[in-house]
Formats: sequence, structure tokens, C-alpha cells
Amino acid sequence: MRPTSRLLVQATGPLATVQDLGRPGHAHQGVPPSGAADRASHRLGNRLVSNSPTAATIEITFGGLAVVLAGAGLRSVALTGAPAPLSVAGRPAALYTPVAVHPGEPVVVGTPVRGLRSYLAVAGGIEVVAELGSRSTDLLSGLGPPPLRPGDRLPLGEPGSSAAPAGADLALAGTPSGATSVRIIPGPRADRLGAGGWETLTGSTWTVSPASNRIGLRLDGPRVPTLPGELPPEGLCTGAVQVPPGGRPVVFLADHPVTGGYPVVAVVELDADLDHLGQLRPGERLRVLGAPIAPNSATSFSLG
Repeated sequence: MRPTSRLLVQATGPLATVQDLGRPGHAHQGVPPSGAADRASHRLGNRLVSNSPTAATIEITFGGLAVVLAGAGLRSVALTGAPAPLSVAGRPAALYTPVAVHPGEPVVVGTPVRGLRSYLAVAGGIEVVAELGSRSTDLLSGLGPPPLRPGDRLPLGEPGSSAAPAGADLALAGTPSGATSVRIIPGPRADRLGAGGWETLTGSTWTVSPASNRIGLRLDGPRVPTLPGELPPEGLCTGAVQVPPGGRPVVFLADHPVTGGYPVVAVVELDADLDHLGQLRPGERLRVLGAPIAPNSATSFSLG
């Protein structure tokens, strides 16, 4: 059925993109997985407005989004992820719960009080054209719709008929509630770490660099020693921890390249930690936790 409602974009803030659960399984074609940087918050928003988890939402980086509902009938929206002021038709609205929006009413998202990325889910989902089975914007490959701009018109799908759950018991799920640490396991090139490299990686407090984005989280701090010599390009997965020649780690996020030539010395162990990484702001501090390893040890991992 052809969508009869749409969102009219009035403002986007620093960056707003359409995201779903991405394009997994296409690494052999050179296509990154992309998708929501905080998948738990994306799924929660869809659940609150009775969408499938695979429906597309709007990922809002550091607030500033303003949209207006146009077309027939009211819609439910929900804002999850980084908690930010939300207003509908000029009135404050609750977070992490379904909120009714009538045609012509503006929905405005302010600057988050903590975290980096908020997710606006709309009943029926954002129905832009899918590429390789996904509606996600991929900033690295250019697949999917471009980042949102004022004047864009986003078609909406048909709303689901099931009742949306109450949001109170789900509030803050998938968002960084003071979490400043992630857990890692040795990567396939842990044997490329120099003396004390693992201890430096797991025993230091790192600062998120302003150069971080959806491709990777760049960490400032002490130099992690690695052995000299170049490597041929090898496969990368989301959560891979790579150490370039400068010795400052990079943790790859949703839009990461599918191959890289620097040693992948570790991999983020838990999906929940990847969601937390997607919410870290530049300047925030991070601890990387990992059990001690024997020299020249490594492990294998799958691209998924």
C-alpha cells in the first residue's frame, strides 16, 4: 500500500540520518554493515510505537531535529537513546513512551543532557527506498539515503495494530547510564602488540577524540606499542580495535570499512558495549577492560 503520510524535515541539527538494523552479510561485496549506532535504543523506539525491529528510525546526533507530520491521521512517535528535550506542537512530551502527533504538529528534539545519539521512531517506520535490503544511511560507502536536510520529505509506512507497551519500565534501556568501560577480548593480531601493549590498552583511561564518527571511535591517550612491519589488508568487524602506527587505538563502529591493514589487536566482547560506544561524546573518558593475556597470543573472530 502506498504511504499516505510523511514527515517534513525542518531542521536536522549537526547530523540526522535514517537508520535501521543495517546491511549485515555483505562484507564480501565490500559493503559495511551500517545501521543504528545504538541498536538497543533503535529497537526500543520501534517497540514503543508497535513497529517491527527492522523498521527505520531517525538517528539524531546531538539533537536539533525538527519535523512536521503531514498527511492523513495521527501517528505515535517515541524518542529513545540519548535523553533530550522533546516537544510536540510546542508542548513538552515524555521520553521512552508513545506520544500522539496530529498532522501539522511539529516534533522538535533538543540537545541531549547526556549521550550523543537519540532515535525518533514513528509508527509505520520511515519508508525511504531500501538498498541491499536496508534503508540505512552509510556515511562511508554512500549507500542509502543521504543525511537529512531541511525540506526533505520522508514517507511513512502503515502503522501496526498492536498496542504499544508502556515506556516507564523501559526507560534508558540501551543508553549510557554512566557507563565508562567496555570489555574486550584479544583479536587476531594480538601477537603484534609490543612489550606492555596489552597492559597499556587495558590499563589506561582513554579520551574520545573529536575526530570520532559513525565509522570509528578514535581514542586519545598513551601510545600502544606494536611490532614494526606492515600487514596485508584483512577483514574487520564492528567492534574491532585497530592500532595505527601512531599507537592510538580506533574502535570501529557501524560504518566501518570491511578491510584494514593495521593490526586488529582486540575486539569488543559484548553487543551492549557497542551500543554504549555509539553514545560517547568527544572528550568523554573510557576504560577498556580485558583479562591479562600471554605474550604473542591471539584469537579468531568472524565477520558475521
